[in-house]
Amino acid sequence: MNRKGRMNVVLIGGGTGLSILARGLKNYPIDISAVVTVADDGGSTGKIRSEIDMPAPGDIRNVLAALSESEALIKDLFTYRFNKERIDGHSLGNLMIAAMYDMQGDFSVAIEKLSEILNVKGKVIPSTNLSPQLVAEMSDGSMYIGESYIPKASKQIERMYILPSNINGSNRAVEAIENADFIIYGPGSLYTSIMPNVLPKNINNVLKNLNAHQIYISNIVEQPGETISMSAADAVEAIHKHIGKDVIKHVIASDENTKELVTERYKEEGVTAVKIGINQLKEKNINAYIYDNIVQKTEDGILRHDSVQLSKNIYELLLELVDTIEY
Repeated sequence: MNRKGRMNVVLIGGGTGLSILARGLKNYPIDISAVVTVADDGGSTGKIRSEIDMPAPGDIRNVLAALSESEALIKDLFTYRFNKERIDGHSLGNLMIAAMYDMQGDFSVAIEKLSEILNVKGKVIPSTNLSPQLVAEMSDGSMYIGESYIPKASKQIERMYILPSNINGSNRAVEAIENADFIIYGPGSLYTSIMPNVLPKNINNVLKNLNAHQIYISNIVEQPGETISMSAADAVEAIHKHIGKDVIKHVIASDENTKELVTERYKEEGVTAVKIGINQLKEKNINAYIYDNIVQKTEDGILRHDSVQLSKNIYELLLELVDTIEY
């Protein structure tokens, strides 16, 4: 708890899922720090990384927008893409982050300064100040380099690495995690959004030694190239394997009725709803919190977490658990 008696909650991940969670939680009396992956190498982000040696701005941009007090306007502004020669295809948000980084010379400081300008409610923190590359070792021993290439291999991922191998997390990320009452992983891509944040050595060490409650939010459906046939329990096991210690004690998941919402577009890709793996979780003494109201279907048939309901259920859970933290 901070000096104001508010809970310190650290979100770890990236992509759409983390933005959805942040958008809902910012409405509650908690202090949020989002530790966000900077290993993306596709689209506008990839182009900027190839021209400027800087961490990936894309996921950072999305979380900044989600936590901004003027979210609707900032989101439209940040996602606006130019159609002008050299800046063709770049989002304004990525260019603003690149400009601030160029001015400050420190990626964490650049994001902090931009957060002040955008009146962000909470802290958005890059997991590392450097520009890392993700590496996946597959079950057949083959290796793939690059966040955008790993899922395209369509192979079972055995283990993730980060280059350079001696990379450390940003000081701000380490400090936020050290002061956390709760760590929340996900929702989001297991291997390419969550794992990059736990691989830097100093972050990895801190996560092993926390008294904070560590919580995993399961994805709704399997992800091609990453988590086909993996249950929520399997995902937790994978996180533990990469951290080097069993740290997660709570799992949040949607109930079994979610499978009835899976549309043909998913089935055509061989994708179904993520199973929970209740027995596996019980064997590890991990608590499962299963909800029937945290999934919504978009007009084009995509399943997303319901930001309002998910954050409401999480906040109520945090209130139940906060008194059990050993400081």
